[in-house]
Amino acid sequence: MRLTIAIVGATGAVGQKMLETLAERNIPIKELRLFASEKSAGKKLQFKDKEIKVELLTKEAMEEKYDYLLFAAGGKVSEEFAPIAAKAGNMVIDNSSHFRMKEHIPLVVPEINGHVLKGYRGIVANPNCSTTQMLMAIGPIYKKYGISRIVVSTYQAVSGSGYKAIEELNNQLKDENYPNKVYTRKISGNCIPHIDVFNENGFTKEELKMVYETHKILGDDTIEINPTAVRVPVVYGHSESIYLELKEEVNVEEIRELLKNSEGIIVEDEPEANKYPTPLEVAGSDFTYVGRIRKDIFNPRALSLWVVADNLRKGAATNAIQIIEKIEKFKMEG
Repeated sequence: MRLTIAIVGATGAVGQKMLETLAERNIPIKELRLFASEKSAGKKLQFKDKEIKVELLTKEAMEEKYDYLLFAAGGKVSEEFAPIAAKAGNMVIDNSSHFRMKEHIPLVVPEINGHVLKGYRGIVANPNCSTTQMLMAIGPIYKKYGISRIVVSTYQAVSGSGYKAIEELNNQLKDENYPNKVYTRKISGNCIPHIDVFNENGFTKEELKMVYETHKILGDDTIEINPTAVRVPVVYGHSESIYLELKEEVNVEEIRELLKNSEGIIVEDEPEANKYPTPLEVAGSDFTYVGRIRKDIFNPRALSLWVVADNLRKGAATNAIQIIEKIEKFKMEG
């Protein structure tokens, strides 16, 4: 069945990755429409062998019929226009944080909790990119062994802040005196332990997203999660150092085999051959890569992982397209 699909925020970093992913994964499309603000309306974007003109986002356009509407334009746009589209009977997949913690809206990583999509219609929320790749790696472990505690440090690429941040890093690499505008500090040659605003408890909003979104997706708010989110001078690809305390003793070989046989994961874990994932090598991939799998020296129930994924692909665009694929699969199965 060929689908009518629209992308809201098509000219942004995530919107353009959605276009790429739709083409690469050969989603059967009858009609593809692209929407953006007045600033970007009228531009033409390439999709496969044709150019598509970007339309102005309006209430009337959202009231039309689509099989899927992909939102990649930020929380304010989603808050205003996604409910209009959903009320018109459309399936909406939103990449912003606006709907993620709403009680009756599913927050979905298809490989982990895709079952919640069966028979559902309305707005579906795409998780935060850092949450998505962490859950891809720990989800199979949680299901088999249970997890009591997570300590995670993220090393997040500037593309997570959009095109202006990429431009700022590139300009600072050429000119050390180029001023920082996107970030609170110079990003070139630096690491900034500050993503989004600080909460009164000392954690940033980005860090707290990882806590609450993980609880919602796994359906388990007993897991203790302590995150630190850091922006690093990398263009594409987030990395995470993850420490897990399980509910039973760890067998590293079992964990390695479990992850190797899990959907969407590639294990690169041969430290003796310097084989481990890095963001430069995984950029452009839809997979989540796991390496440096090792048992804690002191705690027999604990282990550490190194996890890398392209934040604009599996962390955003690909996950949204996989939600479409999952729903369509359920439809075919009846």
